[in-house]
Amino acid sequence: MSLPSPHLDDRTFQGLVDEAKRLVQQRCPEWTDHNVSDPGVTLIEAFATMVDQLVYRVNRVPEKSYLTFLDLIGVRLHPPTAARTEVTFRLSAPRPEPVVVRAGTEVATVRTETEEAVVFTTSEQLAIVPCAFAHLATWPSPGEAVDRTEELTLGREVPVFGATPAPGDCLYVGLSAAVPAGVLALRLDCTVEGVGVDPARPPILWEAWDGASWAVCEVEKDDTGGFNRSGELILHLPRTHVPAAVVRRTGGWLRCRLIEAEPGQPTYMAPPVVRGITAFTIGATVHAEHSETVTDEVLGQAEGVPGQVFRVARPPVVPGEFVVEVTDPSGASDGLTGSDTTRWTRVDDFAHSGPEDRHITLDPNSGRVEFGPAVRERDGSVRHFGRVPVKGATVRVRSYRTGGGLRGNVARSTLRVLRSSIPYIARVENRRPALGGVDGESVESARVRGPMTLRTLHRAVVPHDYELLAREIAPDAARVHCIRAGAEVESGSGSGAGVDEAAGGVRLLVVPAGRSDEQGRIEFDELVPPPHTLSLIAGHLDARRPIGARLVVEPPFYQGVTVVARVLAERGAVVERVRESALAALYGYFNPLTGGPAGEGWPFGRPVQSGEAFAVLQRVPGVDLVEDVRLYRADPVTGERTEATAKIPLDPHALVFSYEHQLRVRGA
Repeated sequence: MSLPSPHLDDRTFQGLVDEAKRLVQQRCPEWTDHNVSDPGVTLIEAFATMVDQLVYRVNRVPEKSYLTFLDLIGVRLHPPTAARTEVTFRLSAPRPEPVVVRAGTEVATVRTETEEAVVFTTSEQLAIVPCAFAHLATWPSPGEAVDRTEELTLGREVPVFGATPAPGDCLYVGLSAAVPAGVLALRLDCTVEGVGVDPARPPILWEAWDGASWAVCEVEKDDTGGFNRSGELILHLPRTHVPAAVVRRTGGWLRCRLIEAEPGQPTYMAPPVVRGITAFTIGATVHAEHSETVTDEVLGQAEGVPGQVFRVARPPVVPGEFVVEVTDPSGASDGLTGSDTTRWTRVDDFAHSGPEDRHITLDPNSGRVEFGPAVRERDGSVRHFGRVPVKGATVRVRSYRTGGGLRGNVARSTLRVLRSSIPYIARVENRRPALGGVDGESVESARVRGPMTLRTLHRAVVPHDYELLAREIAPDAARVHCIRAGAEVESGSGSGAGVDEAAGGVRLLVVPAGRSDEQGRIEFDELVPPPHTLSLIAGHLDARRPIGARLVVEPPFYQGVTVVARVLAERGAVVERVRESALAALYGYFNPLTGGPAGEGWPFGRPVQSGEAFAVLQRVPGVDLVEDVRLYRADPVTGERTEATAKIPLDPHALVFSYEHQLRVRGA
């Protein structure tokens, strides 16, 4: 039980007025008119209002003291985090030389009458590398690779797969150069030979070599319908695309692999034929975050005293490089080199700073920049924690980034404005929504977190400590769960997490904040935490874990679950509306972020049972009877499913993921 906060003065406005009237009756008995219309009573009420305001301020003293104690134990408000996404720059036309987009390029949403533009900044330099078609090879699954480059050059027809197409047959396309993170256009001259295949969903997979394995490429557009007609194919290549050697030819290789068809999906009865291929780069993709860059901001003039404070003009400050420079007007701020400008290093606190250390601290929320203080010791001497800039020196910030917050979680295809002109760039867009933006921490949240900080003392010992410390450094993570390595595996799902199961190890599972659509679906890619978040958490916990403890920070294993059900609707109910509501209920309940019995996300390791699906569907308005429910394991990446079952066990490090529920609703 928390200690109650005392009221230092519990008087109210009405109590002050009543007390004044009682004093009037005692000391001025001739004053008999105590109605609100009397001028004297009006004065009493006016003074009571002012006293009531003073009482309110006095009662805020315990709260201020509490916040001061939080500051003394090192509790700081978490700054806002910046949303991240990928933006794709498109060329106006293919170029023979690379087009460079510098780091720090700003893209934004469209500004409207009611909303300001949301600005994103690219995190690194992007080179749009040109390429051309160079080589062609085929590799049937039971045979060897065959170089088909010369045949295609002579205008002959080249079969894409084997004489009898089988899963594993591959067509290899060699480019003149690797195109990391590139957007590639392939123009194919094809003949209709792929008898029996559905052009809308052919059983093929495009992949690119990343130096260790074949990474899946995202297909933006396929006018060929799986090699069934001439057209254009647009692929998004992985960032790790590197040159490789196939059939003794080196280049940036891609391959199209024939995969196993899903139930009900037609496959190739005969190999499709290609007669010509043209390849060229039309764009590339780079990471961006919700922030704007501020450069060369002058904070002010140093007064030559310890503990001087400055503030940046545009807080909050997004985590990143923050360089403070001090320029000595005398031209000799550095006695060793004679340089007039020196850089000062940002530190968390001045506890380990000496008198000659050029250190500063930064509060990202308020933009407060502070130089080292001076403390008087018991013997009367003064100890400096950090060097003091000379009087008259100019203090400036070379660059910093401002932004962050929930407003940065913009939808896909909304970042369409290029804020600076770049030669040969026609347009820009974000093909995925921006995620990870979180507003700065509130004071109330810090009040709750204060006792937890005292409990952990910034050290990770038990699993709960790891979770608390991880949330401190990564507030954009929706869920953090710590389990001990070597926990008993119940289901044997074969997730292949690859963690050291020896005693003394822990696994920290991180679930990012994904975004659901209107029906409650979440894209699987949104549940994979960014590498930046994982490395940030790992680095923070590595300095706070016990010596000898092994730590692995990774996403959980997502077990895909497909519910196939048959439902009878009530008499008079709209069948399609009942179906939509029932699907939304299934996606909402079997949800890693907001599902489960408590609505706080599916519990880690909790098995999935058909009885829960029955209960969820039976509660849907308009459902009269749930006739049948079947559960299927599903792979969220490949879509492969197993046999129907009544229960799907989960490992302690696993979460449920709803994958393509199927529902048949029958009218009464």
